[in-house]
Amino acid sequence: MDRTAALIVIDMINTYEHEDADTLAPSVRTALPGIRLLLDRARSERVPAIYVNDNFGQWRSHHGEILRAALSGRYADLVEPIAPDGDALFVVKARHSAFFETPLGYLLDQLGVGRVVLCGQVTEQCVLYSALDAHIRHLDVAVAADAVAHIDARLAEAALEMMRRNMAADVRPGPDLSFDAPPPAARS
Repeated sequence: MDRTAALIVIDMINTYEHEDADTLAPSVRTALPGIRLLLDRARSERVPAIYVNDNFGQWRSHHGEILRAALSGRYADLVEPIAPDGDALFVVKARHSAFFETPLGYLLDQLGVGRVVLCGQVTEQCVLYSALDAHIRHLDVAVAADAVAHIDARLAEAALEMMRRNMAADVRPGPDLSFDAPPPAARS
């Protein structure tokens, strides 16, 4: 398969040491099977899986340390099933967007990626801002609606609708999404 797509896993390697953790955790539990399915599909279709994650303000940390911290946290069961394998790529971010002041855009260009499939957390924050930044970079954006987690369900639904309408994002359940970029005529 041509490397026309990449799966972007947003902020799933998480220690859940923040004020919204207990509100977020049930939604993450609901999204985990969809994320796991996307990761399995990406691996079988040889689509790169790129984890883009906060580093919890630990600027000397690397992805292994971030993963260890998350796996030793109180919600390790939300991290373990979707932990990166040896082939996964990892980008550290400091702000909401996966693109803001990160090498993600460069990495996608180097891989020849024209379509990004987004999953992870939080729908109404980091997923939304990452979708917008992908859209303004002229990438074809897809969001797996069953593989994103939220803090506020109402805002999450509004965010998904904004991605659909304002960014022409392909928003639907992961099993219905393709890693292949649609032909230009199919894009809105």
